[in-house]
Amino acid sequence: MVVADVAASLAFYRRLGLDVPADADTAPHVETTLPGGLRLAWDSEETIRSFDPSYARERAGNRIGLAFRCACPADVDALFAELTADGVRAHLAPFDAPWGQRYATVLDPDGGSVDLFADLG
Repeated sequence: MVVADVAASLAFYRRLGLDVPADADTAPHVETTLPGGLRLAWDSEETIRSFDPSYARERAGNRIGLAFRCACPADVDALFAELTADGVRAHLAPFDAPWGQRYATVLDPDGGSVDLFADLG
């Protein structure tokens, strides 16, 4: 993920349970390994511009969508409430989706959608 503020982005994703060391906040490139071996990486916009001077956020357009499973529907509501109370931007308040999940969406510090969900039954 290319982000404007690495520390803010890492703090946000730590709150969602990702294991990222605190000393990574000042690094221009950060990686963590998720369960199952998938690796997630963050780069500052400045890092990208160091090898691609034409990089511009407006042009980039390719963001990813992430979803975090919660243990139960009440946890979706609780995490959404906790995050938004702390200033995280809400996009979709928790709702019971027709596909059988409790769902909500918040925005990460760069405006990327992050879904919170749990199975209803």
